Amino acid sequence: MHTLLQPDNPVMSFITRITYSVYLNILWFICCIPIVTAGASTTALFYVTLKMADNEEGNITRQFFHAFRGNFRQSTRVWLIMLAVGIALLFDGYVFYHMRFENAFWTIGTAIFIVAAAAYLIVSMYIFPLMARFENTTRAMFLNSIVIGMRFLLCTAMMAVIYFAMLVIIIRFFTPAVIFGEGFCAFLCSFLLTGILKRCEPPAAEEASEEDPELNKELA
Repeated sequence: MHTLLQPDNPVMSFITRITYSVYLNILWFICCIPIVTAGASTTALFYVTLKMADNEEGNITRQFFHAFRGNFRQSTRVWLIMLAVGIALLFDGYVFYHMRFENAFWTIGTAIFIVAAAAYLIVSMYIFPLMARFENTTRAMFLNSIVIGMRFLLCTAMMAVIYFAMLVIIIRFFTPAVIFGEGFCAFLCSFLLTGILKRCEPPAAEEASEEDPELNKELA
């Protein structure tokens, strides 16, 4: 029992990180309240949880707000684009659902909508962690998000399951679980993402730039 309660014990370490994720979820929610700041808040959340996954976290609050300020402009720009596209997709989904006509236009339109919605979900899961870890243009962030998401489909599927499971638990079974919410989801997803993001770090980009300087602009 004494060994189990040691701070460096893996079980206690994991429990401590879960507690941190709850605290981060509260910070994330508060910083999302103005709505327009939700992108910067999500990027800051992943900045900290990715460090937690690598056992590199320090002062949680300080790191969160450091990332919040440092990524505010790009994250806000990305978030507003994502918000606008998300609203458009919701409207299109509503229209296609209520049309339900068995003709060529409805079939083709629905197929395009499904592909667009899937791409949107993939980008939404990857773009904020990418901004938390790398510096790049907004265009490159969007491109890299969809490329990485498609390349690592197993990771993408597991992340989708994590978010979906949390949503179902909160809505259907245990509403107070909202205290974990995005913070715990980001924490779990960061363990899946850390290995993938390390493969995209600067050394690979530098080698690519020696062969083709233009290619490096599109690498995360």
